Amino acid sequence: MSELVKFSVNGEEHEAKKGSLLIDTLLDRDIHIPHFCYHQALGKDGNCRMCMVEIEGQKRPQIACDTPVKEGMVVRTKGENIEKVRKDILELELINHPIDCPTCDQAGECKLQDYYMESGFYESRVNVSQKVTARKRVDLGSNVMLDQERCVLCTRCVRFCSEITGTNELGVISRADHSVIGTFPGRPLDNPYAMNVVDLCPVGALTSKDFRFKQRVWFMESFDAICNGCSMGCNIHVDHRKEKYKDDQIFRFRPRVNKDVNGWFICDEGRLSYKNEEENRFVTPLVNSTETEFSNTVTGMYKTITEKNDTLFVLDPSLSLEEMQNICKLAEAVKGEVTGYSPQYIDETFGDDYLRKSDRSANRASFKELNIDETEEGFNKKIAKAKVVVILNNNYFDQNLDALEGKTVIGCFSHNCLTISKATIAIPIASFYEKSGTYINFEGKKQKVISKLKKDNPMESISSLIEHIKSMVNKGSL
Repeated sequence: MSELVKFSVNGEEHEAKKGSLLIDTLLDRDIHIPHFCYHQALGKDGNCRMCMVEIEGQKRPQIACDTPVKEGMVVRTKGENIEKVRKDILELELINHPIDCPTCDQAGECKLQDYYMESGFYESRVNVSQKVTARKRVDLGSNVMLDQERCVLCTRCVRFCSEITGTNELGVISRADHSVIGTFPGRPLDNPYAMNVVDLCPVGALTSKDFRFKQRVWFMESFDAICNGCSMGCNIHVDHRKEKYKDDQIFRFRPRVNKDVNGWFICDEGRLSYKNEEENRFVTPLVNSTETEFSNTVTGMYKTITEKNDTLFVLDPSLSLEEMQNICKLAEAVKGEVTGYSPQYIDETFGDDYLRKSDRSANRASFKELNIDETEEGFNKKIAKAKVVVILNNNYFDQNLDALEGKTVIGCFSHNCLTISKATIAIPIASFYEKSGTYINFEGKKQKVISKLKKDNPMESISSLIEHIKSMVNKGSL
């Protein structure tokens, strides 16, 4: 166990591991320390000098990103002297920086903008006849756009491609005040995690082509969720907005820090999967392929599973733990069977040794938690004797429609699929990010999602659908 030492920051006593970086201690305790180049996933680089602090006994300010914590250290991040040092450094950054905040996609999330407003100098003391210019709107590839003029050369993006992905597409080109970030000849930015450089960029130099000019960040709201792209369960921020006369819409996913799961990053495919939520939604209840009211489908579902024997509930491995629990209770009540068979989610070409897993479902681990059989052998036995098949967002039958011949089919789906054509009763349900619930990743880590989307016509989750059935039974409606 590492030795703990005591030290003070701005007059307050703190405790940390001996030899750990001072900047980590400050960031972990939410003590404000301006910085551009340092990132906890990338380590120290020491090139921006913005994280200067005063340390008693030192002749000159020190950078917090390369200062180890020591017993009895007295640190000041505030005060006239140290703030003037940081202000002077910031002034050098701004000499050639373009004044295009009103049109910059990073406005509202820009560290340079934040530090400038904190500094309090609003008139330039440096007059240059002509600023150093560089290329704008450089398409790097992988949905990333570069504005070289805005870059503060923190090199976070370069280090990410070197140290995290190992693909080395980016580098610093030229020298002195003409240095810029760029790709090597014939080597566009091309790796499964490339869009993380957009999040890493502290200014507006790297922006997402997918999000550019779609929304101003101060108009959007955000809630915490997990990505449903695979069994890793990466933590994300869901940024959404309900505009006037429009439904609530998701505009982007951003990685959310969870050092025990995904660290600081997510893959590009998961980041862009927000588009799947709005596309091809199943929204109209059907009975015998005819549009009807939601209550009619619920009534029909209840009567079918209670009046007929041999019901099989086919669960999707991306349902929440609570939904699975409720389905299992319903199956027990009607003496039905449950299966989680879903081989269509296994994609060996997708997985890697970093964040992407070959199982492209979000909650398969809950099958083990609830003892739900997902074997092919068990599925074949159960489907052979089943007279009623209740499909709960599992699209396995899209490629196996013949397996449903001669059976009464009830389908609960969030998106349109071929299986709906075989359903006697088809019920639209909430999509992944429209509902709250618990999900277990491949390592057994449980994570809770609380959705805050405000839909004009919110769909029922599986759990609320079953509660709706219970309510109708209690009221004598069925």
